[in-house]
Formats: sequence, C-alpha cells, structure tokens
Amino acid sequence: MSDVTQGLSVLLADTFALYLKTHKYHWNVEGKNFFELHTFFEKLYNEAWEAVDEIAERIRSLGGYAPGSFQEFSQLSTIKDGATQVQAEDMIKDLLAGHEVVIGSAKKVLADAEKVDDAATADFVTARIEAHQKNAWMLKSFLK
Repeated sequence: MSDVTQGLSVLLADTFALYLKTHKYHWNVEGKNFFELHTFFEKLYNEAWEAVDEIAERIRSLGGYAPGSFQEFSQLSTIKDGATQVQAEDMIKDLLAGHEVVIGSAKKVLADAEKVDDAATADFVTARIEAHQKNAWMLKSFLK
C-alpha cells in the first residue's frame, strides 16, 4: 500500500468516525439551541457520509482496497466515540476537535500526494480540507 492510499485510509476512518459521532450528537442534542444544532449536525453528518464514499472510491481508483469495517476504522482512526449524554456546548467542542483531526489527516495525504505528483488526489484532499475548515469555522461560531 502506498503512502497516499494508506493516508487516504486513515482519512476515510477519521471521516467515518466523525460521521458516526456527528449523527449521535444529532440524535441526542438538547437545550435552548436544540433545533438549530439538530439541523446543523444533520448537515454535517450528511456531508461526511458523502465524503466517506468519495474517499473510498479515490482509494480504489489508485488501486488500493478501502477499509470498511468497524475494526479497521477503529485501528486507523484517532477520533474516539463521544459520550451519549453530553451538553450541547461540549458536543460542539468535540466535533470541532474532530474536524481538526480530519484536517490534519487530509493535510498529510496532500503532502504525500504532492511528493508523488498525484495532482488528482491533491485536488481531492484540498477540497476536503476546505470543507472541514469551513465546518470548523461554523462550529467555532457557536462557541462565541
């Protein structure tokens, strides 16, 4: 497995873990901003779900095999499960941290792709970085 496909596998696992956590928080958020956060979390998990498929397909287009089990994802991802009963503000902070992890994973893939002149993967992960940076900015806005 090349550094690029290995990095994409980590990015896939991190994105899937963030998807699961975001969906869980969507279901369990409470408080004065319930509706706004419930709706926002839904937007985030839908976007993450689409990204999971795109990342897996990028791995396959490079000749690799995409991980797809909970065991594989738990071994590759550094994003840990969130608690079920968490205050809304702590959910936001946790999701923000998760987006920052995914940005870091994507930046590593970007560096590896640039080393081997893989412009398509570099473009792909640059778009992922941009999406997660925007989501991080929006999450930070809830904390002000």
